[in-house]
Amino acid sequence: MSRDKYILHTITRIRSGEDYLVEELEDRVTVEKPITIYVNGSELVTLLCTPEKIDRLALGFLRSEGILTGADQIESIRVKDEEGLVEVELKEKSGLAENLYGKRTVTSGCGKGTVFFNVLDSMRSKPLTGEMEVPADRILQLMEELQQKAQLFKDTGGVHSAALADDEKILYFYEDIGRHNAIDKIVGECLLDGINTDDKTIITSGRLSSEILLKAAKLQIQLIISRAAPTSLCIELAESLNITLVGFVRGRRLNIYSHRWRVKGWQGKS
Repeated sequence: MSRDKYILHTITRIRSGEDYLVEELEDRVTVEKPITIYVNGSELVTLLCTPEKIDRLALGFLRSEGILTGADQIESIRVKDEEGLVEVELKEKSGLAENLYGKRTVTSGCGKGTVFFNVLDSMRSKPLTGEMEVPADRILQLMEELQQKAQLFKDTGGVHSAALADDEKILYFYEDIGRHNAIDKIVGECLLDGINTDDKTIITSGRLSSEILLKAAKLQIQLIISRAAPTSLCIELAESLNITLVGFVRGRRLNIYSHRWRVKGWQGKS
């Protein structure tokens, strides 16, 4: 595990019993760092994140916000680690980015998201047309694999995990303090690698909010799996966009919240 993802901090640990047991020890604490994204020389947004693959985070964020749609639009990308900057030059000016300059937001991508998010516009998106189907046992297996890969969470307990999988294996995996950030890093990888995502699955440890759902919809993702719960708006959007939501995937249990026909192998069982 790379030490730039966590620091060692001296803590006082107290355990209760007949008497309190007090001990001083070093504990691993997740690193949180502000990263500011510039587009064509102008400051766009500051994200609070785990400082790993921040170029992927920047590109994934721009893709998720609709500021760019393909790698061919990128002229260059420069990372300044010490200054906490990612500078993205686009071949052509982005009208959307220009409208957002000055609306600076600091976010971990874990709470309300950013000021750029517009639910009403997104709800008018066209429903996905894919007919992908996945066995229930495969969903349980993917969540088990996600948890096995989550080493930073095991070390610190302070991050979310996200992955992208095909029908054979997990292709990309990231951990970050922000559940949105972890997915945006995956989006950035897909953008750079030219990966077709309409037959892939997103797996996450975090709550399924409307923002997460819309990130997936822009990638034509038909199935989203989470260890946690969805929100009401996330379910509403999933229903209208023809996306299958599966939450509370834990052990041998899962809850299907929308378009359950995609999940196979459970019908007729009680």
